[in-house]
Formats: sequence, C-alpha cells, structure tokens
Amino acid sequence: MVEDAVTKPPLGVRVRRAVSRTLLVVGGLVTLVCVLLPIACWRDDMAIERNVGQAVAQVDSVAFNRTVVRYATPDGRVIIPSQGVLYPAGLKVGDNVRVEYDQTNPELTRVAGRSAVLSLLPVGTFLLAVWIVIAAVVTVLRRFGTRV
Repeated sequence: MVEDAVTKPPLGVRVRRAVSRTLLVVGGLVTLVCVLLPIACWRDDMAIERNVGQAVAQVDSVAFNRTVVRYATPDGRVIIPSQGVLYPAGLKVGDNVRVEYDQTNPELTRVAGRSAVLSLLPVGTFLLAVWIVIAAVVTVLRRFGTRV
C-alpha cells in the first residue's frame, strides 16, 4: 500500500495530465474535420465541373447556415436547393447571381466563379485559433503542475 502512494502521482497531477491529453485529442479531431471540409468542398466542385449547367438565380433568403436561391433550368424546372448555395459570401436577398450547378443533381449549386479555395482562409484561421487556445491551456496546466 505504501509503495502505491510513492509511485503514483498526486491526483492533481493526474487530472492536469488527463485534461492536457483530452485537449490534444480534441484538437486532433478538430484538425481532422478542418482538413476534411475543404476536401468535401473540392469534391462538390469536381461534381459540378463534370456536368456543369449555368443559370441566373435569385437570392430568396440569407441566414447564418444557408443562403437559399431559386433558378430555372433550360428544361423549365425551377430549382431551390434545399441545402442552399455553395460559397454565398456577400449575397443579399433579392440579388440576381450567376450560378453553376451539377446537371445530374441540381441540388448541388455554387455561385459562379467561386470554388473550394474560398474555404481555406476561414478553416485555416479557425484551426490556428483552436491550436493557440489549446497550446495556451496546456502550457498553463504544465506550469501550474510544476509549482505544486
């Protein structure tokens, strides 16, 4: 029993180590998602490029999570993508905007001239901020642990 108390670190040290490891795992998962997001955008862009159709769309609504547009295909169908349009930055309700869409899946629509490259800056900035916070917290936990 006495040997266990001598070889086992104090509870505070174990908790700080566990918190540090958990933060690093969470950071790794966030990094994985941030790497997969531009890849998914690129995949969508490639699908549109394979069967590209073009139209002029009207912006019906702009919200935080999606921008809804309405456009007509050459065969007369009116399309309103349920997930909204890709790369909608700067659009306002009532705007008319050129869009490109996948003719085999008109739900997949993006603003013409925009691509997955636009996802790199916000994703990269978010990832940098996450790792700065994680590094700061882990550093504080390590320094606090040496003073005990």
